[in-house]
Amino acid sequence: MREQIGAIYRSDSRRVLATLIRLLGDFDRAEEAMSDAFAAALDVWPRDGLPDNVRAWLVSTGRFKAIDRLRRSARFDAALAGLADQIEASVTPAADVSGEADGVEDDRLRLIFTCCHPALSADARIALTLREVCGLETEQIARAFLTAPPTLAQRIVRAKGKIRDARIPYQVPERADLPDRLDAVLHVVYLVFNEGYSASVGDALTRPDLSGEAIRLGRLLIELLPEPEALGLLALMLLHDSRRGARTSAEGEIILLDTQNRSLWDRAQIAEGLEFVRRAFLLRRPGRYTLQAAIAAVHAEAPDSQSTDWAQIAGLYDVLLEIDPSPIVELNRAVAIAMRDGPQAGLDIVNMILERGDLVDYQFAHSAKADLCRRLGLRAEAIASYTRALALTNQAPEHRFIERRLAELRAL
Repeated sequence: MREQIGAIYRSDSRRVLATLIRLLGDFDRAEEAMSDAFAAALDVWPRDGLPDNVRAWLVSTGRFKAIDRLRRSARFDAALAGLADQIEASVTPAADVSGEADGVEDDRLRLIFTCCHPALSADARIALTLREVCGLETEQIARAFLTAPPTLAQRIVRAKGKIRDARIPYQVPERADLPDRLDAVLHVVYLVFNEGYSASVGDALTRPDLSGEAIRLGRLLIELLPEPEALGLLALMLLHDSRRGARTSAEGEIILLDTQNRSLWDRAQIAEGLEFVRRAFLLRRPGRYTLQAAIAAVHAEAPDSQSTDWAQIAGLYDVLLEIDPSPIVELNRAVAIAMRDGPQAGLDIVNMILERGDLVDYQFAHSAKADLCRRLGLRAEAIASYTRALALTNQAPEHRFIERRLAELRAL
């Protein structure tokens, strides 16, 4: 039974928490209530067996435990008695859980939008989403984003305080406001996935725990709010993650896309990602995530590196640059043009970006320039660019990869 309860905690605790936050109106109070509910389950269920509706039992128990706590504390703060009455009167136990809520009214979706409210800083949105929606421990989040655990914990506390003090509503925005607010949510999920797909620091290239949580959030979003860009983002994450098993050697060394063993790519993930790309394109003019997913789809459909349709990829980057102009998109487009038209064409664009002052502290801009110079036989320029990239690298596998390239060039 303890193992069953542990499994239920892993599968349902975030849903229970989301509903308790709605009912109790406070993150910390809801977390305490959820802990009390699972503690009660450990005491009651081994004796009485599992209830018919496990989640409803946990929510109702947590709610009643919270009311009891408030009444006990009311001896020291009379205002808490009124709060307990308000919570008790606001909803009947039978209405605590209504099964699968209808569309955008789902508690989990409310929680995501609350954690990603624009009044919070970008760092706070990410930390709060990973903690409250995904259930990651503070130490895990701190390690992922190179932050001391106490600092990260304070960031989460301040974010919760701002939600409380600013009375940020625990709700999905109105339809008219949804596009702007949805973009903030998608951006947080995208950043979480990127940190998992290519960790910014550490001894490993990937963080499957983070990329897995981002994909889980992506699935939740399209289940509850199947907007085109939500479909596009999930497709992008699935297609990129499908290559994870081929991106490093058994020793943890980086394997570039053109030399990866494509038989190791996850074909089930690719098929699912391609279907989401198709659905996203059918709904309306594609956005930035859908276009990036389409680029990933071209790679996924190529049986080998030589068969990649670089002309199509470059064309997709042209469209992406129109709707999402940024130096990063320009850089990726330059790489595609180099593959289509030759390394000099790509190098000209990369040089233009760097001469403008953009991406001068971005490791991959210098790595891209170094690779193009290497292919053109510009040995000194390649060494200089790889050296600059090395100075900007904080990840061990990337550090070793660049050092190997430098050693090869210096041996010529």
